[in-house]
Amino acid sequence: MTKPTPSQTIGPFYGYALPFPGGGDLATGGITVQGYVYDGDGVPVPDALLEFWQADPSGDLRGRPGSLRRDPVTGAVIGRHGLDFTGFGRVPTDADGRYGLRTLMPGNGYISVCVFARGLLDHLFTRVYFDRDAAFLDTVPAERRETLLAVPEREDFYRFDIHLQGEKETVFLDFG
Repeated sequence: MTKPTPSQTIGPFYGYALPFPGGGDLATGGITVQGYVYDGDGVPVPDALLEFWQADPSGDLRGRPGSLRRDPVTGAVIGRHGLDFTGFGRVPTDADGRYGLRTLMPGNGYISVCVFARGLLDHLFTRVYFDRDAAFLDTVPAERRETLLAVPEREDFYRFDIHLQGEKETVFLDFG
C-alpha cells in the first residue's frame, strides 16, 4: 500500500487559475473589508490568496443554487440570473500584500476566511467578527480576541489584517 501524497505549498502558479475578475465584489452598497496579510516578520505577503464565505444579511448560509457558477473568461456570475447573493469571494493580495472585499454585513456577525500562501503546507482558517460581544469570542483567550475583530475605520469600511505568525498572529481555527 502506498502512502498518500503529502501536502505541498500552492506555489506561485495558483494566480493563473484561481483568482477571477470581481472575486472580491460580493455585493454593492454594503460594507468594505480591507487589510493586509503579513508574514512572521511583519512583511506584507504579495502573493496570498484569500477565500471568503459568509451568511447573507438574514443569517442564511446557503447562498443561492447555481450562484457560484462564473464565466471562465470574464468572471461574471452566470448562476440563475446573476443577481443572487452568493456569500463567496476569492481575492489575491496585491504587490503590497493588500486585499479588499465588498459585501453585505453578515447576519450571523462574521465572515469566514481561508488563507492560502507560499510556504503554507495547509491552508489556514480564521474569521472576521464585527461585534466584540459575539458569543464565539468568549472561547478565545481575552488577549487574542482582537485578532478576530474588524476595526471600523469609517462608516461601512472595516480593516482586518491577517498575521500568519509572530506576536500579532491571527487566531486560526482547527476544523479537524
